[in-house]
Amino acid sequence: MSEPTDAAAGGIPGPRTADPRSHPHPDRLPLPPATVPAGPEDADMTDGLEEAYWSVHDGAAASASVPQVLARLPKITALIGRLAWQADRASTLTAVLCQLASAAMAALGLIASVGVLQHLFSQGPTPDRVRAAIPQLLLVAGFLATRALLEAAVATAQARVTPKIRTALESEFLHLTAHVRLEAVEDADWHDEVHRANDRGLFYARMIVGQVVALASAALRLIGTAGVLGILHPALLPLLLLSVVPVGVAAVHSARARFRSFKRWNALQRRIRVFSWLLLDVDAAAELRSDAAQGALLDEHRRLTTKIAEEDTRLGVNAALLNLAGRAVGGVGTGITYAALAAMLIAGWLPLAAGAGAVLAIQAGQSSLTQLVEVAHLVYEHALWVDDLLAVQERSRRLLPRTSDVRAPERVEEITVRDVHFTYPGKATPALNGVSFTLRAGETVAFVGLNGSGKSTCAKLLAGLYEAQRGSVSWDGVDVLEMDAQSVQRRVACVLQDPVRFPFSALSNITVGSGTLTEAEPRRAMAAARAAGADGVVEALPGQWKTLLSKRFKGGQQLSGGQWAKIAVARGLYQDAVLLLLDEPTASMDPPSEHAVYEAVLRGRLRTDQITVLISHRLASVVDCDRILVFDGGRIVESGCHEELMAADGDYAAMFTLQASGYRTSGHRTGPAAAGEPGP
Repeated sequence: MSEPTDAAAGGIPGPRTADPRSHPHPDRLPLPPATVPAGPEDADMTDGLEEAYWSVHDGAAASASVPQVLARLPKITALIGRLAWQADRASTLTAVLCQLASAAMAALGLIASVGVLQHLFSQGPTPDRVRAAIPQLLLVAGFLATRALLEAAVATAQARVTPKIRTALESEFLHLTAHVRLEAVEDADWHDEVHRANDRGLFYARMIVGQVVALASAALRLIGTAGVLGILHPALLPLLLLSVVPVGVAAVHSARARFRSFKRWNALQRRIRVFSWLLLDVDAAAELRSDAAQGALLDEHRRLTTKIAEEDTRLGVNAALLNLAGRAVGGVGTGITYAALAAMLIAGWLPLAAGAGAVLAIQAGQSSLTQLVEVAHLVYEHALWVDDLLAVQERSRRLLPRTSDVRAPERVEEITVRDVHFTYPGKATPALNGVSFTLRAGETVAFVGLNGSGKSTCAKLLAGLYEAQRGSVSWDGVDVLEMDAQSVQRRVACVLQDPVRFPFSALSNITVGSGTLTEAEPRRAMAAARAAGADGVVEALPGQWKTLLSKRFKGGQQLSGGQWAKIAVARGLYQDAVLLLLDEPTASMDPPSEHAVYEAVLRGRLRTDQITVLISHRLASVVDCDRILVFDGGRIVESGCHEELMAADGDYAAMFTLQASGYRTSGHRTGPAAAGEPGP
């Protein structure tokens, strides 16, 4: 449908008329309401948020039953023990033995304390009883001192083994995830799994070692306490159970309430951070100020913080009440225990000294059980994150590129692509559908076509980043699937439209593609920089080659998009590659720089036997290529040099003519200048 224009206004289009086709049902959309919430309704402040990838296991222990937690603890302990044993056997063995000895010292200390009480409660003058108790007191002191030394030894061993576990896990994790095949990295779910493992798995892998040690310590102390009570009188064991079970139940409920509180608090903070992020974000700063939108965001932020403060108060009061209820229940259990203990003393079943020792043992048992419950919840939940980390590592091992004793050659005469098919996961339409061609040493070939035509996918197959699902890619007659994948990738240099901006020195940004940040071949680096036009960029830097290209560092410099593109091209030229792939490398360059780069890669290459593949939407840049392959719908529909394709008057000629027409001046002019008016 044509739109009216106002000729008197110099050809400026007039207002658009309503097109009924753009609003087929105009009466179905009512007027918007006068007020609308900025986010999820206030009554449901957390459920309106999607679960973040890094919080999927938060509060898991709060929903697990006690049998589930207890059943999993031995497996967790064995897992951490295995990791510790692999990291440092000597320190692990020291920690285990010293932990056992420390528990024994605690139990012996209780028995010695009973001996002290027996002397103090015996018949005779007080000075004589005190003097008689001194050897037992010294024994108690000796046990306590020995226990302190053993716990220090455990802490020292833990300090040695924990960083080694973290280092080993992190090194293996990064090595595996950095080498998985490209199609895995391009999976959105993969990003969540990997970042969750990196952010939480590695963090809790370090913390869980100390927690398992604390768990074992509490469990051993509880067992030791039960043993002491059994020695004093077998009937005291049921009393210990009666005393500690209410405390344990209260500790379980308290721990779960804290987990639920934390999970809700975490979700509330996520919501409030939406506003603080917008207020602080540099990309949003200009629009916020131009629209004067800060006030609206601040008002909503203030309203939400008030709600969150009220929620924090409610959670704090509930926690206090729950803690009071737990203490009350525990107090009732303890009272019953002490009443039963008093009855045993009155009935003469138990000497007074043994009764006093039983009180000490029961109090120690309550303390140990409370710690055991709280630490068990932490260990259970944090182990889920560690399991996540180990699962990602195991999955990564299955996604590593193929390995082979056959290495890619340093020189290649021909690369042959024969009937290659490739379809992306989850897609029905193939990205490549029977593509065949041959690339020869010293040749420059251009891939052109519309977006989604398959040219970039084909380049990734040539680079060894993807594997053909049907067909073959051969180097001098040898299928690349028979070669070690990384050796193929090392022989291919890729220069992409959006290159990685490494926060390293200018020289490191050029040499990193050859596998080093710290070493360079000076003449080769200079030649690559000159050929790409990056020598002028480096020359203007304060520290030239040594200048850090990141504002994160003092004295660091930030380059423009075009300057980064020149550095990236230099990086590709520096590599000793048999195949140079350039995928829109000059999209952000100015015309003179773009011309210089194409002169370098098309005519002044550092390696004359190199195969160069150029992908570009700017067809003027491919005119001088030896051959041009035109992609459409995953197939090659045309092939030839520029003159041949223009003579064929096919798709390439149509695209080239369309682009060229944009640079031609029209035969008529409109506007002020055409009317004899002065220009701006």
